[in-house]
Amino acid sequence: MSVAYSPDGQHFVSGSIDRTIRIWDAETGSPVGGPLKGHTRSVMSIAYSPDGQQIVSGSSDNTVRIWYADTGSPADGPWKGHTLCVQSVAYSPDGRHVVSGSYDQTIQIWDAKAGSPVGGPLKGHTDQVSSVAYSPDGRHFASASRDNTIRLWDANPVTSAGELLKGQAGITTDVSSSPDIRYVYDADNTIQIWNAKVPGDLIPFDLRPDPNGWIHHPDGGLLYWVPESCRNGLMCPAILTIPTDGWNRVVRLDPSGACFGASWEQIKSDAQT
Repeated sequence: MSVAYSPDGQHFVSGSIDRTIRIWDAETGSPVGGPLKGHTRSVMSIAYSPDGQQIVSGSSDNTVRIWYADTGSPADGPWKGHTLCVQSVAYSPDGRHVVSGSYDQTIQIWDAKAGSPVGGPLKGHTDQVSSVAYSPDGRHFASASRDNTIRLWDANPVTSAGELLKGQAGITTDVSSSPDIRYVYDADNTIQIWNAKVPGDLIPFDLRPDPNGWIHHPDGGLLYWVPESCRNGLMCPAILTIPTDGWNRVVRLDPSGACFGASWEQIKSDAQT
């Protein structure tokens, strides 16, 4: 249901519908220790603390749990405050707080050390909260909901930032922020880029391939072609997610074997020569 890399990139953690969590060696792909057990229903969301020492998990058993990353043993929890499935969890950049979003339409901030709620549940969405994410400076966080909106919140003190972003025609499934905090991203079958400094300033970007498999730039130009067998996977929320610690990660694209052109016919011709 959810996966996340450790901050040092040496491990990743997965949460499953089988109610367990597993830690994996990122180099060998082998499990590190046995499954982490405690949740009584599916593990919906999982994340490492910024220092990599702990793991937070949210579950459809309506609870949040904390685990030691080195041993896999329980560190704290279950934290109880939501009345329905906890769909998304995230650490603040300083590791002092955890934010959770739930099917009960609320958001809860938790003291990561004490395990206690910081204030009451945050209300405003009118449907399930599907994703939550902190800004890299920790001053704000964003929430995405199946009510097709994104809300921005001040983290200290915790209050609504008064910005309601609308633009999705379908369900908003994921939200994350850029490293420079200028933009908020959300996704269903499209990616929407919002200027966080200018409420309502929307830069739409449609990730869906056209009937021939082409992804188009907003100005109409062609970006790249997607093989038919990969088009459904391209729309997976896990692929659309932009990690909040993305500036610490490097993704390398090697185009040396690629063919370039303005149309499929040209690329196919180039590939045959």
